[in-house]
Amino acid sequence: MASNEVRIYRAASKREAPPADIDPVTTEVVRHSLNSAANHIKRTLVRTAFSPVIYEVLDFASAIYDVHLRLLAQAPSLPLFMGTMNFCVEAAVECAGGVEALEPGDILLHTDPYGTGSHPQDAAVILPVFLNDEILVGYAAIKGHWLDIGGKEPYSTDTVDVFQEGTIYPGLKIYKRGKRDEELYRMILSNTRVPKMVAGDINAQVAGVMAGKRELLRVVERYGLEKFQECVEAMFDHGEAIVRDYFEKIPDGRYVGQGEMDNNGVDENRVPFEVAVEVKGSTVRVDYSNAPDAQPGPINCPLPSTVSASRVAISMLAGGGEAPCEGHFRPIEVATRPGSMFHPSSPSPCFLYGWPALQSIEVIYLAISKAMPEAVPACSGGDLAALVWWGVREKTGEPWADGSPHPVGAGGHVGGDGATMMHSAEAATRFSATEIWEAKNPWLLEKVEFSPDSCGAGKNRSGLGIDLYFYMFEDSYVTAAIERSYNQPWGLKGGCSGRSNSARLRFADGSYGDSFAKATRLKVPKGATLELYTAGGGGYGPASERAVEAVESDLREGYISESHAREHYPHAFK
Repeated sequence: MASNEVRIYRAASKREAPPADIDPVTTEVVRHSLNSAANHIKRTLVRTAFSPVIYEVLDFASAIYDVHLRLLAQAPSLPLFMGTMNFCVEAAVECAGGVEALEPGDILLHTDPYGTGSHPQDAAVILPVFLNDEILVGYAAIKGHWLDIGGKEPYSTDTVDVFQEGTIYPGLKIYKRGKRDEELYRMILSNTRVPKMVAGDINAQVAGVMAGKRELLRVVERYGLEKFQECVEAMFDHGEAIVRDYFEKIPDGRYVGQGEMDNNGVDENRVPFEVAVEVKGSTVRVDYSNAPDAQPGPINCPLPSTVSASRVAISMLAGGGEAPCEGHFRPIEVATRPGSMFHPSSPSPCFLYGWPALQSIEVIYLAISKAMPEAVPACSGGDLAALVWWGVREKTGEPWADGSPHPVGAGGHVGGDGATMMHSAEAATRFSATEIWEAKNPWLLEKVEFSPDSCGAGKNRSGLGIDLYFYMFEDSYVTAAIERSYNQPWGLKGGCSGRSNSARLRFADGSYGDSFAKATRLKVPKGATLELYTAGGGGYGPASERAVEAVESDLREGYISESHAREHYPHAFK
C-alpha cells in the first residue's frame, strides 16, 4: 500500500578523516590496485561463464566493498548494477544471520528482487573476505544474469506478482567454510530450464569472487590494514570533491522532468511520472516522491535500482571520467515514497525494473537541462530494446536460451553528434558478434545496419537506430521488452526528435504481423523473421545551424537520405 511518507537515501557516511599527511601517490596506487582487483573478478567470470549473456553481453557487475558496505571498486560492465551492489551485500548478509554468522570460506547467494533491485535472474553471489581468517575486511560480489531461474517464463513482461518472476534464494550459503552445499546446488539446478548453463555460470561466479578475495587481500597485505584504510578514506574524499565541484556550477533550484512509460505490461494505459532534481550548493537530491503508486504489472523499480539509476545519471555527468567509488555518491540524495513505482514493496511485480530506471535517467537529464542545457545530452533511444529467446533444438532435443540488449541512438549534445551505443545505463555491455549468435542459435541475421534517417536532426544530430532482422531456422519463442514505442526521443535547444523503438514479425509468406513492443512468449515460427527497429535519439540545437560539411558527410556515409536532408537542412543545398 502506498504511503505519503518520503524517505531519503544517502551514501554510507564517512567513517573518519584520513590523516592530513596521507601520501596522494600511495592513495592513487591503492585506488588503481582496487580497480585492477575488480577487473580480475570480471576477467575470471568472462573466461569461465557458460552463457553468452555473461561472457559476450557482459550482463553483470563485479565489485569490491569494504566492511562498511562502501564501494571500493567496480569493473566496467553494467552501470545500472553499479549502485545496487551494496544493497545486495547488505540484504544477503542480513538474511544469512548477520555479520556474526559469516565464516571464512562462506559464499552467499541472493536473488530476492527487493534486496538486489533486479529481477530474480540477476543473481548476486557474495564472498566475505577475511584477513588471516580472522578479520572481516570487505566483500567480493558479482551480480550476473542467469538465463532462467524458474519463473513463469524465462523472461516476462506480464507478471502480476514477484513469485511469478523466478525462484527466490534469500542470502543462502551456497558455500559453507569453503565447501559447496550440494543440496542447495541441486535445488537451484532443479529450478531452471537450462541447468547446464546455470551450473556453469554459478561456478564462474564463484571463481570470480574467489579471484576478488585474492586480489583484495593482496592490496591489504601489501600496505597493512591501517594504511589501506587511510588511503581508502582519502580516495573517497577525492571522489566526493569531484562531484561536488561539478554541481556547485549549477544554479540552486528545483528542476522537474516529465516521463512516460508505454504501459505497465498488463494493461494498455500509459504511465506518466515525474522526477525532480534539487540542487543546493554542492548537494543534489533526486526526488521520486511524486511517482505513481506501484503498478499491477512488472514496471515497478525496487529501491536499490532507483538509487542506482540516480547514481548512474549523476556519475556519468559529474564523475570526471573516473571509475566510481563510494565517495562519488556522497553528494547524491534520493527521495522516494514507499509503495510507489520507484519504491515498491513485495509482492509487487518488478521484472521490468530496468525499463523505468532507464527512463528516469533520461528524465533526470531533462530536468537538469532546464538549468543548464549545455550540461546534458538530448534524449537517447531510451531503451534496451531487449529480446530474450528460447526453445528446443530440433536435432538434439536440448533446451536453448539466449538474450541481449541492443544499441540505440544517443542524443546530440553541445560537444557534437550522438553515437549509436548501448544506453548509458548499460554502457559497458554489448550484443554478441553475429558469428557467435549464428553458431549457437537457430537463426540467421539477415540485417544488422544503421537505419538511415532514424536520427534526430539538429546542429548536432543524434546517433542512428539500428535495424536487426532475425530469420529463424526452427520454431522458437521470444519475449520482447521494448519501451518508448509511442514517444519519440526529445531534442534540446531546438533539436528534432528521432524515431521510436518497434518490432514486428514477417512470416514465411511475406505477410506481416502487428508491430509490438512488450510481448511475452511470442511464437516465432520456422521461416519467420523478427524485425527489430531500435530508436535514434534527439538532436541538439537548431538543424539550420548544422555545418554544411557535416550534412554532406552524413549523405555520403548513408546516414541520411537526400529527402531527409532537404527537409531538415535546406541551407545545405543553396
